[in-house]
Amino acid sequence: MHLAPALMRNFRVHFKLRLLGIALALTGTLRAHDPGLSTTQIDLRSDSLVATVGFAPGDIRPLLPRTDPPPATIRTVADLQAMTPVLSRLAVNLIQVEDESGIIPWTGNSVSLATANSVVFRLTTSRAPAGRLELRSLVLDRLPPGHRDYVSITDSKGALLVEKLIGANDGPVTVTLAGARDTAEMGGAPAEERQPPTFWGFLRLGIAHIWTGYDHLLFLFGLLVVCRSFRSIVGIISCFTVAHSITLALATLNIVNIPSRVVEPMIAASIFYVGIENLARRGAEPRGRWALTFAFGLIHGFGFASALRELGIGSNGHGILMPLFTFNLGVEIGQVSIAAVVLPIVWQLRKNTGFVRRGVPILSGFVALAGLYWFVQRVFF
Repeated sequence: MHLAPALMRNFRVHFKLRLLGIALALTGTLRAHDPGLSTTQIDLRSDSLVATVGFAPGDIRPLLPRTDPPPATIRTVADLQAMTPVLSRLAVNLIQVEDESGIIPWTGNSVSLATANSVVFRLTTSRAPAGRLELRSLVLDRLPPGHRDYVSITDSKGALLVEKLIGANDGPVTVTLAGARDTAEMGGAPAEERQPPTFWGFLRLGIAHIWTGYDHLLFLFGLLVVCRSFRSIVGIISCFTVAHSITLALATLNIVNIPSRVVEPMIAASIFYVGIENLARRGAEPRGRWALTFAFGLIHGFGFASALRELGIGSNGHGILMPLFTFNLGVEIGQVSIAAVVLPIVWQLRKNTGFVRRGVPILSGFVALAGLYWFVQRVFF
């Protein structure tokens, strides 16, 4: 008679462990990545138009025609020069600009490699648009779902006319230039054309960034799976939040700049280290974990910052504080929402000594292996 409750308890423990294992396995089958991000900046001039379009190197591949050879990783100027003929053909088919007279053809283009490892296309026209300008992306529907393009349009005085975050399902970005130019002579853009900052767009971007940032999530899971008290959990999450917020701000404002080819392997190494430390402690919570969390959180903050820097935030002189604050808020909302789902399961599992002895080491081993895999992938491939 006394065996039934024990059997039921073991069944519940094993069932919860299986659910958690399935969730982690599904996560492990997905490539750790951030949502695709690009930037389109339109500068209106008195006699022409200049468009600057930036992509992460990894987003270039699906945009190339199948007749072209797949690109090598674009990390250096030499890599870029080898790809220049292919990229030049791609440049004129990235975006379309149309005014009241019809589609404005591109008369010149160039491609360069930015300091943040972004491939930057520069397109020019032989005349300035008139009346109503309509900007349409020609490639968003060919990029992975969730990709976003940060569009900004400025007039000849440098006044911001439009600032918008768009996806493949959004329509073209439009602005009426006649009224904008009349007001530009007085030193500003017309109120009806100045769209409000995309608060909700950056908030959603921050949430999506952490929800699809499987490496960041696995790092946090590795820290929390050995926590023995609610106080420890709050301390770990707080240290991680404060640390990555500091470096997110420093990197976005270009005060500190570390290339992604350095940051991404370091993030993977932090995941590997946490998994190994958990194994060494045999499921017990290591002392001073908050200090380790803070140190590694600084590194992860540079990874978060890559999303905003790829959008040109911090370098175009427009609206730095709002995107920075809102994006970081989205990251925290996404982080807390996932913790609210996973932690109660872990908390219940840790009440079982068998889970602490066997389950935590198994999960920690998975964390270490994932970190090692991402490290090798990011360093050598």
